[in-house]
Amino acid sequence: MKRFIPLLLIFLSILPILNLFRPGLPMGHDTPDHVARIANFYQSLSEGNLIPRWAGNLNWGYGHPILMFLYPLPSYVASLFHGIGFSFVDSTKLVFGVAYILSALTMYLWMSSAFGKRAGLIGALLYIFAPYRFVDLYVRGALGEHVAFVFPPLILWGLLVLSKSKGSTLISIFAISFGVAGLILSHNAVALMMLPLILMYSLYLCFFEAKNKFRFLLLVSCLLSLGFALSAFFWIPAFIEGKYTLRDIVTAGEALNRFVPWTWFFYSAWNYGSGEVLPKFLGFAQWIGIVMSVIVLWKTKVQKIRIVLIGTLGMLILSLFMMTEASGVIWQRIVLLQKFQFPWRFLSLSVLASAILGGISIPSLLRNNKHILLIVFCFLSIFFTANMWHPSGYQQRDESVYSAIYPSTTDTGESSPIWSIRQMGKRPTEPALLIEGSGTVTLTHKNTTQREYRVMAEETLRIAENTLYFPGWKVFIDGKETQIEYQDPAYRGLITFYAPLGEHNVSIYFSDTRVRTVANIISSISFGLLGLWVLLRSLRYGKKLLIR
Repeated sequence: MKRFIPLLLIFLSILPILNLFRPGLPMGHDTPDHVARIANFYQSLSEGNLIPRWAGNLNWGYGHPILMFLYPLPSYVASLFHGIGFSFVDSTKLVFGVAYILSALTMYLWMSSAFGKRAGLIGALLYIFAPYRFVDLYVRGALGEHVAFVFPPLILWGLLVLSKSKGSTLISIFAISFGVAGLILSHNAVALMMLPLILMYSLYLCFFEAKNKFRFLLLVSCLLSLGFALSAFFWIPAFIEGKYTLRDIVTAGEALNRFVPWTWFFYSAWNYGSGEVLPKFLGFAQWIGIVMSVIVLWKTKVQKIRIVLIGTLGMLILSLFMMTEASGVIWQRIVLLQKFQFPWRFLSLSVLASAILGGISIPSLLRNNKHILLIVFCFLSIFFTANMWHPSGYQQRDESVYSAIYPSTTDTGESSPIWSIRQMGKRPTEPALLIEGSGTVTLTHKNTTQREYRVMAEETLRIAENTLYFPGWKVFIDGKETQIEYQDPAYRGLITFYAPLGEHNVSIYFSDTRVRTVANIISSISFGLLGLWVLLRSLRYGKKLLIR
């Protein structure tokens, strides 16, 4: 029976996402914008940009650098689905659905390996049937956070496998390095929240499981670093070049107004409201598991279990504390935290911690032929969330709405260039404007990152190209780079430049800055090192088989 648990989990995880695949797009807070961003991502990708960074059709067609700061993994996966024939809407829904199922399987994989099959089943159910999971799925439409749930258990499993082996294995190499990279590329804020738990578990394994502690710590350090390096093409430019956006202005102090009352963790009614009122409830089944974990902690004499429960309880309490007003001083002093925008993002960590506690404690207390009680708890953990398995409604829109000129960028416009306005407000009447001088400007080619014009200047012209400037945009007149101006109050944030008398070919294109180039090189070298590491391990394994 135990071998069928993964199939059972797949079946059970399909039930809450059935409503996801009804006709139309679920009306989540961010869902329509995600579809439009994915459409822009795919367009750039199809034009040969392996790392799409500029969304050409967003912001009323003026373009936007949001793809530089928006977790790219969900967009890569959605682009794959679209490339094989699914619409952008269906591709987005598939990413939501596949990620939900995978998160159940990765949680089961780790917990069953670490604590047994029954712990794996209970932990996986508590992980996927937590109210916040349905807030992300059906209320917020938080694609990145939703996908990020796949990776923490995968990383923990990779660490466990590594601790039990004599050296690095191909499985642990991929699980840890790609798991860390996947987590960062899914949602960098969630990655920062999960990092302390990953490090704590690494230390636990070092002291209680690893045969060679020094080698284990060395390999963990290398594989975690490799995960950061693999994802460097995203997080390094996003971190460094974020100073050119409205991010710090928009998010400054915002988190301090979004704390959660303690009582909401015990119960808050299900609703589809905004961030201030949406449910922050941890879940009935989750609280049962937490209470039982305290009982197990009091009763058990197994040191390993006690340490895991104490560490996980501490992480849970800390995550809940960080969402309340009592932690305000910490949020004020650690400015990096304010970039999270919403303190209740820590619910992602709370969901993981409560699933671990319940997964360990409930099978421990319901053993000795108490299978019926275990089945009842599994049923209740699912039943308690049944009213959350649907969106508030569906949007029926033509696909072209998302793939053509789109008016929005983000809810708050925090990724807009600091020298521009948050949103342009109206569609440009033409690709380029002649703002000084006499002549003609004719568009001959345009795609996401390139524009070509034929200019006939009867005198020196000043031209405004209706594209927002961001570092990386360059203008060439007859092959020679010319200076760009972008702070004219009358054409705020737009690319403006001068063209001399005569007939000219003007090329405007978006390229990588030095920071992006270095980040790309780091990721490329890391992929090469990972490939070499895997090759050497494979050759060593093959040699052992030949000797045998």
